[in-house]
Amino acid sequence: MGKYIVKRLLHGAISAIIVVLIVMVLIYSLLDRSTILAGDPNYSKMQSNARISYEMSRYEAFGYVDYIPYADYINELARNGELSDEDRSSVALLGRTAEKDSEEAAAYVKKFTEKYQSQGYEVVRLKADAKKNGQIKDGGQAALYAVKDIPLFKRAITYFTKMLFFDNIHYVPEGTDIGERKLSFTWYDPVYNPTGTEKVFSPAIIGNGTLHKYLLYFDNEFPFIHQNFVTLNLGESYTVNRNVDVFTTMTDSQGSYVLKNMIYPDTGLTEQSADNLHTATYSEGSREINAVSIERYNDDYTKVGTFKFGMSKLGFSFVIGIISTILAYILGLPIGLMMAQLKGGFFDKICTVYIIFIIAVPSLAYIFLFKSIGGAVFKLPTLFEVDSTNWLMYVLPIISLSLPSIANLMKWMRRYMIDQQNSDYVKFARSGGLSENEIFTKHIWKNAVIPIVHGIPGSVIFAMTGAIITERVYSVPGAGNLLTQAINKYDNGVIVGVTLFYATLSVISIILGDVLMATVDPRISFTSKAR
Repeated sequence: MGKYIVKRLLHGAISAIIVVLIVMVLIYSLLDRSTILAGDPNYSKMQSNARISYEMSRYEAFGYVDYIPYADYINELARNGELSDEDRSSVALLGRTAEKDSEEAAAYVKKFTEKYQSQGYEVVRLKADAKKNGQIKDGGQAALYAVKDIPLFKRAITYFTKMLFFDNIHYVPEGTDIGERKLSFTWYDPVYNPTGTEKVFSPAIIGNGTLHKYLLYFDNEFPFIHQNFVTLNLGESYTVNRNVDVFTTMTDSQGSYVLKNMIYPDTGLTEQSADNLHTATYSEGSREINAVSIERYNDDYTKVGTFKFGMSKLGFSFVIGIISTILAYILGLPIGLMMAQLKGGFFDKICTVYIIFIIAVPSLAYIFLFKSIGGAVFKLPTLFEVDSTNWLMYVLPIISLSLPSIANLMKWMRRYMIDQQNSDYVKFARSGGLSENEIFTKHIWKNAVIPIVHGIPGSVIFAMTGAIITERVYSVPGAGNLLTQAINKYDNGVIVGVTLFYATLSVISIILGDVLMATVDPRISFTSKAR
């Protein structure tokens, strides 16, 4: 069994990688990259050279190109001590054309050009865009940059090698004034003991020089023990939840802020706040440029998440999905069993009509049908509200999500039961004098349910992914709806990240299904025996 699971995990990992590569090819090679700017309000407001420079910066953010502005090159030289601040200002200023550059600037432009052309970059010089009267247009300042397309293979290697982030005390760049780099263990978490006088037992590991301030902590949120030593990086969202990791986008709570009386342990400031201090991450120089941060913190660990009223996207998808799955098995299996027992009767024919209806009618059509009936006839909520406590808004999404599963379970349960009725062991049981009910419950049922059992882990795990169409129709803020939003907004990071998440769940569900089926049926073994 152990060898089989390891083998399936390896095959599954390869399959997931192939799926992600296919999606990357579709996104980065076959689609016009300019579509990512279609809904960008900043891009539509820009003009002239500024528009081109912004376009290149967005292509870099979306993973299409490696883009290096001339100004970044000059700033890097200054940080390395190769340029003084005074010289940096003079050489960074470009003339309206290359011929009008100062002697100093021309020398560094030449170095910039030679350096990046030798590395395979295309160096582009945009001359100043001026009006007829000679005045430079808004955004028309001269620009110089180097750009190079990122090969798909390199993009994929980077994505998978950076998927796991291991936090350490050397994350903050060397030379930054942060004090001693270290990990500190405490039995009394400062978040729960902000004044130092209370003694609330809450162990924590706090880092300095790390990305996350709290590397281990406890709270009252599932799973109650949290760690940031190793975090999952599924890519960055660019439009749906800009500059936030895809996994964080899927797991962070949503809705309105939950305010509570908070004492900031660093400064002792007391105020109504929704800040989740346990999520604090390092942001260089953030405290100095923000007066509010100076009042709250004594270091640059100022970037924090917030407490919100609603569940996460995965949370909403899981609640709706798991209830619909339970409902499907509670109804689908008994009805399928009755259809087999009453084969050819009125009940069997009525249920067959329902199965054919679900298979023949597009899911979008009957979802809208039940949405209309539920809203007009039964006055049920037809749209989801993140902050609402009205449990009735779950009813229609759950029903719409369970309908196809019920039909599928009915169909296969009926088929497996009827197939078993013609088996030799059933004929032998009849000859032994057993009643039809005893044969169904003690023999046929146990054998017919084995292939059904194989699909249980998949049904439960896929409940976490949500149903794309159902969530879209009812505006459920779940994982399925996230994917449609990403596609509509050309958020490549979210599309690739959610695809990988779905592929991983698929692999896990198949393996768990095999293991569960082998547990139920002792005749199934994954161990190869020597002959």
